[in-house]
Amino acid sequence: MKKIKGTIEEKELKERLTPAEYHVLREKGTEPPFTGKYHANKNKGVYSCRACGAVLFESDKKYDSGTGWPSFFDVAKDAVQTRVDTSAGMARTEVVCGKCKSHLGHLFDDGPKPTGKRYCINSVSLDFKDAESKNHETRKAAFAAGCFWGVEETFRTIAGVVNTTVGYMGGKTENPTYEQVCMGTTGHAETVLVEYDPGVVSYRKLLSVFWKIHDPTTLNRQGPDVGSQYRSAVFYFDDEQKKDALASGQEAQKDHGRPIVTEIVPAPAFFAAEDYHQRYYQKRGIKGCAV
Repeated sequence: MKKIKGTIEEKELKERLTPAEYHVLREKGTEPPFTGKYHANKNKGVYSCRACGAVLFESDKKYDSGTGWPSFFDVAKDAVQTRVDTSAGMARTEVVCGKCKSHLGHLFDDGPKPTGKRYCINSVSLDFKDAESKNHETRKAAFAAGCFWGVEETFRTIAGVVNTTVGYMGGKTENPTYEQVCMGTTGHAETVLVEYDPGVVSYRKLLSVFWKIHDPTTLNRQGPDVGSQYRSAVFYFDDEQKKDALASGQEAQKDHGRPIVTEIVPAPAFFAAEDYHQRYYQKRGIKGCAV
């Protein structure tokens, strides 16, 4: 089977997943019917991608199709993508994770109202988070590393990152606008608020990415972008994050000939940026800004 190309490092993924999970998710395999752990699950909660943690389906859209696989008549917004699959000698509609492109199952037009759709999904492609369980709580992290468009795009595609929001932190003005922040008078930094599943990705891993995607030795500047809003900063939410951020900063210093000037400070209030800034690259189908 041809392995799927996506945003996840295959070596890391292969080490984390079981052989059966990897076969289905990355090699387009199919589990036998009535064998998956979720096909008869009726608990309330959400189903996410086993590979990257992106939320895919909600329990109130799940129904018993009698096929032996978990079946849903609708998906979370922008959660999946579809493509033509001819591997079985017929044209079928493959369903893949919209974030990491891992194989989930197939889509059929024999589902219930109101959509008439049946998303036939392999259990091993999914993780389930019970609505009443506290064992799968996500955590927050906040990073400023220059223009938040590209920073968000990087963190958004990391396995275990559930959601990202761009906005402003570290200033003195309530609910600032992008124009006000760009004037440099509010004191805010362009920041990405990251919601992540610590069971899939660690805070130290996120910090490792942070140090690599920008130059932490330039004060109030990243490339051609100049101003305090483009400063480098880690906003920590607890003492554990503070400890990890300081330690990782010392490690990162070994890779730079100049002193790191990154602020490592307690997380202040976060103000979400205007909607057109959210997932800017994804909305426009671009990978970076032309300079």
